[in-house]
Amino acid sequence: MKEFHHFPLTYSIIFLNTFFYFLLVLFGGKFIEINLNTLVDFGALYGPLVVFKGEWWRLLSAMFLHGNITHILMNMASLYIIGRSMEHYFSKFFYIIIYLFSGLIGALTSLYMHPQSVGIGASGAIFGVFGALGGFFLVYWNQVTSHSREIIKNFSVMLGLNFILGLSIASIDMSAHIGGLIVGFISGFVLTKYPHTIIPFSFILGTIFIFGTQYLYAYYLQIFMSF
Repeated sequence: MKEFHHFPLTYSIIFLNTFFYFLLVLFGGKFIEINLNTLVDFGALYGPLVVFKGEWWRLLSAMFLHGNITHILMNMASLYIIGRSMEHYFSKFFYIIIYLFSGLIGALTSLYMHPQSVGIGASGAIFGVFGALGGFFLVYWNQVTSHSREIIKNFSVMLGLNFILGLSIASIDMSAHIGGLIVGFISGFVLTKYPHTIIPFSFILGTIFIFGTQYLYAYYLQIFMSF
């Protein structure tokens, strides 16, 4: 309970992801690998449903779904390690804003790059946390201690391993990772340097997200009408 008290957001997100995975197992019938149809039924990203059916809620729900046991273990282990540092350096509200917008805009990036693929996972949001910590340490680079530099080094190794793994496994969507990483890095830098701008900055992120959905609709019309 003491751990949870110190890092409630990180443990809550891990709990939600784990809960939904067991829910998928219950309805999908397999613990090791989740049936693709089950994932779509529970809210996975699928471009035509999101854009043409107006199921934009899938951008959020897909952030809590994982396709197999390796997928969720890898993501939750990463979140366990970096999420606690995120709660140490950022307020709870900042953490939520960065996590959600990194995941949502990462999902938009995935839909743009892979119009007909099924997308799932917390990776975009988690890479956003990686990016946010990078932005934080960039602002305070001249003030960080040798201990903090060691933390940065370890995070860099983890980030590199995640990228290598993503590039080596065809089913992993690197576009969502990169989109989330960029959003997280910019957010972490801005909110560390100018924390009082949280409201207008959140409005800017929301505007970018809405613009992205509108652009995606026009883009999908162009793609699918050409078939």
